[in-house]
Amino acid sequence: MRRLQNGVGARVRVVLSGSSDRPHHTRADPFDGLAGPGSAMWVVHGDVATIVGGLRALLVQSLHPLAVAGVVDYSDYRQDPLGRLHRTAAFLGDVVFGSVNDANRAIDAVKKMHQKVNGVAPDGRSYAASDPHLLSWVHCTLIESFWQSRVRYGTSPLPPGSADRYVAEMAGVGHLLGVEDPPTSAAELTSRLTSFMPELEVNHQARDILRFLLWPKLPFVARVPYTILLGAAIGMLPEFVCQMLGVRFSRNVDLILVYPSAKILLRMMRWALGPHPEISAADSEFQ
Repeated sequence: MRRLQNGVGARVRVVLSGSSDRPHHTRADPFDGLAGPGSAMWVVHGDVATIVGGLRALLVQSLHPLAVAGVVDYSDYRQDPLGRLHRTAAFLGDVVFGSVNDANRAIDAVKKMHQKVNGVAPDGRSYAASDPHLLSWVHCTLIESFWQSRVRYGTSPLPPGSADRYVAEMAGVGHLLGVEDPPTSAAELTSRLTSFMPELEVNHQARDILRFLLWPKLPFVARVPYTILLGAAIGMLPEFVCQMLGVRFSRNVDLILVYPSAKILLRMMRWALGPHPEISAADSEFQ
């Protein structure tokens, strides 16, 4: 069974991170980081349920024409469909579970990359990935999606106040990335996302992204799991997002088929990957 677990775990890691080796951040001090033991960031991102949140965030982010323009103009997602997933996973690993130096290095790399991403959207407006307003949209959609996926598909219920703690902790990351006045509570997050409503629309680039997400060119071994996880992500979308994207999704199908399938798949992935190394290492420090 251990050999089987290791073999399946290696395959899962290749799909999620591009490498069969398990990433591990070594800290001399468990609290030498932007987050540490007991933090809401560890509780959320220590669970593979956030994979669903990442897909949900991509769907929601496509509604902003300036955000999607940067993806279309500068991303090689068609040739490397899993590349963005791998880069996001590596960034979050460094920021959430790495040391302060690891986190700062990852954040600096993203900021340098953002400086190069600028252009003109199809509607004639200029965009820049370093624009604090656009960064706010990306930041807010990500943390809302990660949080929602952890609540819906996580291994355990979260204590009262966890949402506010998570948003406040992630505000520190957003600030370092260049987000001006990032929300620090769940209520502020909801208000900030609502403020973006007048800017949202679905153009041809958003439709292209949606078609790609629905039918990406993936390795055979990843196709069925991806379809289940994408279905789970769509099932978490607000009704207005589904309407804007033209996605017809039955809530009954979600409850009867998609939700149970995603729960089983994520349980299998947790088994294959085993305990989170950084969390396990920190736990052993306090035993």
